[in-house]
Amino acid sequence: MVEFRVLGPVELVADGRPVAVAAAKQRGLLALLLLHPNRTVEQDWLIDQLWEGDPPAAAKATLQAYVYRLRKLFDGPESAVALHGRPGGYLLDVPAGTLDADRFEHLLAEGRQARDAGRFEDAVVAFRAGLGLWRGAAFADIDLHAVREQARGLDERRLDATEQCLSAELGAGRHDTAVVELESLVEAHPLRERLWELLLLALYRCGRQAEALAAYQRLYRVLGDELGIQPAPPVQELQQRILEGDPTLGALSAAGGRPDEARIPRQLPATTGDFTGRADDLAELDHLLLDSGTDGPGAVVITAIAGTAGVGKTTLAVHWAHRIADRFEDGQLYVNLRGFDRGQPMQTAEAMRGFLDALHVAPERIPTDPDARTGLYRTLLADKRMLVVLDNARDVDQVRPLLPGGRGNLVVVTSRNQLTGLITLAGAHPLTLDVLTRTEARHYLERRLGRDRVAAEPDAVDGIIDSCARLPLALAIVATRAAMHRRFSFQALAEELRDSHRGLDTFADQDRNTDVRAVFSWSYTQLAPEAARLFRLLGLHPGPDISTAAAASLAGVPPLQARPLLAELTRAHLIIEHRPGRYTSHDLLRAYAAELARDTDSADERHLAAHRMLDHYLRTAHTANRLLRPTREPIELVPSLDDCHPEPLTDSDQAMAWFTAEHAVLLAVVDYSASAEFDAHTWQLAWCCADFFNLRGHWHDQIATDRAAVAAAHRLTDLDAEARAHRFLAHGLMRAGRFDDAQTHLRHALRLHRQSGDLAGEAHAHHTFATMLAGQARHTDALDHATQALDLYQRADHPIGLSTAFNAVGFLHALLGDHTEALDYCRQSLDRTRSDDHSGLAATWDSLGYIHHHLGDHAQAVDSYEHALDNYRIVGNRLEEAATLIRLGDTHHATGNPDPARNAWQAALDILAALDHPDADTVRTKLDAHDTVAQ
Repeated sequence: MVEFRVLGPVELVADGRPVAVAAAKQRGLLALLLLHPNRTVEQDWLIDQLWEGDPPAAAKATLQAYVYRLRKLFDGPESAVALHGRPGGYLLDVPAGTLDADRFEHLLAEGRQARDAGRFEDAVVAFRAGLGLWRGAAFADIDLHAVREQARGLDERRLDATEQCLSAELGAGRHDTAVVELESLVEAHPLRERLWELLLLALYRCGRQAEALAAYQRLYRVLGDELGIQPAPPVQELQQRILEGDPTLGALSAAGGRPDEARIPRQLPATTGDFTGRADDLAELDHLLLDSGTDGPGAVVITAIAGTAGVGKTTLAVHWAHRIADRFEDGQLYVNLRGFDRGQPMQTAEAMRGFLDALHVAPERIPTDPDARTGLYRTLLADKRMLVVLDNARDVDQVRPLLPGGRGNLVVVTSRNQLTGLITLAGAHPLTLDVLTRTEARHYLERRLGRDRVAAEPDAVDGIIDSCARLPLALAIVATRAAMHRRFSFQALAEELRDSHRGLDTFADQDRNTDVRAVFSWSYTQLAPEAARLFRLLGLHPGPDISTAAAASLAGVPPLQARPLLAELTRAHLIIEHRPGRYTSHDLLRAYAAELARDTDSADERHLAAHRMLDHYLRTAHTANRLLRPTREPIELVPSLDDCHPEPLTDSDQAMAWFTAEHAVLLAVVDYSASAEFDAHTWQLAWCCADFFNLRGHWHDQIATDRAAVAAAHRLTDLDAEARAHRFLAHGLMRAGRFDDAQTHLRHALRLHRQSGDLAGEAHAHHTFATMLAGQARHTDALDHATQALDLYQRADHPIGLSTAFNAVGFLHALLGDHTEALDYCRQSLDRTRSDDHSGLAATWDSLGYIHHHLGDHAQAVDSYEHALDNYRIVGNRLEEAATLIRLGDTHHATGNPDPARNAWQAALDILAALDHPDADTVRTKLDAHDTVAQ
């Protein structure tokens, strides 16, 4: 038996004994292949990694020699491991259980499942077994760039597994044992707050309350000294409960969990640890919940609507939602609808898509019609007990489609507007939230700053409360300033407030002459000049949040210089790091920052900052798009300013992660660039986002951005850009099922491409036409457009287009029954497809498999399908992989090979079931019929 070990130095083990892989390059080759087991790894990439971009002249021959020697080490008549040559690369066949990293992940999943089910002893056994596989740092003896990247991820997984194991230890009551390990771990990883949280709990459960509180103070100092931040809210809340001697902390978790616990959405934001007051409001909410019925609430909608921005609507809603979350065992959904952000409010379709994603609906199952999408959402929640929080809604129209049916669901809506239509039409129960009472405001300051300190200056505290108009947001900033400057008297702070007479227009109302600018200015005026400048420029950013690199580009400084500036703004509570490396702020603070920018920075400076920001997103999106689809025809980007700092993305996984994180931001940025008349940025950003939207099924986002691109390109009188934008808009409309609209835009694209003499563009439009018509089963019409595309690609001498068109023409001939003609076209496609165009290779091999099957050459069909599967797995296209597996199973079935047929269908079913795809039922039918015959 052959095993591979990477959780430590890389080892090859045969029959329990290590096998020496003496040469460093040969050992490096094994490590690189183990990064992608059971997938073809390109020869050129292996050479580039092994020789770090400077290969010798005989690199290919040397690599082949290393491959030969590796094969000799584990090839044998009984070996299940094999190293295969593939077109352009190599594939290391690693059976399940052969790689220690895979066994570690399996044990980790087993431990999590046991922990979630309340079986803590079993969880500890599984976690410890997984951790016992480690022999040191991952890939410890390999110093190659790609390996180091994956090694860091594995080492992080090891630490995460250690945290989960220790959590299970506490659940099993082994507090004394856990304390010893946690003490050493927090010394080794002093900035990892989860370890500190576990240590605090373990010490408290051991009866060492004073030591637990002392440990919290150590964490507080470490985070303040190293990062300039405070512990996260969950740790702060735990410290407060320890301080109060909360008896529930000593109880073991009795939660049984459920087998599908990991699939239950838990979207509520963290609740603040210093929540104060609101007793009457909480009591009213509790009564509404009780009055809704003994067998579960009846779609109650509660609106916290009266009161201005910063009054604490979200804080109250989230706090109460956490209090009652355990009554809704099917989970909690949360969305910030951004109804009053400076940019556009969130579209209901975007919010709905986020909820359906959280409910694990595969993109292919999400209807394109808005009413059908709402129907699916309500169907999924009809028999569930779900808590839904719709935060910061702008109006009734934004909310109504997101209201579920069913008696088990509770909806909480917050808004600054009086949603009277929701009360009238949906029976919502209004709750008017006012500012804090004077007593609540004083209690809040006491909780934040200490009772003795507040009691020492009662008159000054009253003055501060009056100046803040008892507004929670303003009081929070005052409390932060007072906590950071303990030598400041409350009297001095009160005088500062009285000396400021400017009013923030978005805050003031007719009933109060409120001045929140004075409160904000305390934090702002204490900033260093560069941090103050960054804060002002953040007011220009349209998205819901911003990354460190984007903030650096906005300010025109390197990211290393931006990080301490962002940390300073975080310490001043002018922004929040709501996720690692991503920052946001309250919309009042955004308005304040934008106002300061208008007053302080010149129009030219603001224009340059916007230009740098758009350059950042465009350059990073372009890099990400090229990583996702390297064979796509490039565009010439608009010139970039020198101080732009795009994200350093290096592979397709990073590209997809960046697009996912920036999805909402990119939509806002496209809107901003269009309104600010950065027209070249607008259409190019839409071009760069198109493949991401296509892969993730965000057709409505593609439609919206490409509409902006069409208008921008038209203003530029750029025929080529306008034609592209029409074509991409047509693609989105086509995928959304709006075929007539898609056809209109495709005809515009054809006209513009012809007008500019762009043969390749005209060919692209015909190819999209063919795709659309084939999807409507209009194969003859589709073939006509595909043939025109082929002719135009030939005239344009466009190699990538030619290979795609040859395959399209061939496959359409096959669908029309002309398999001999189809075979000739698809073979030409295969000959012309680039070795790095794995999507193109996969599609052509799949077409050849289909053709050979219908010609009766089943052995060739199987071989073709296997090649298609290799390439689909490289690009990670799981849906197309499943489709090919179904056809492979059909071919095995036709040749009387029942076991391979069943294996292929089962593999397809596993993928489709994981994607919750409707075709899964078709495959189940095949398997049921197969099993019936076998019996």
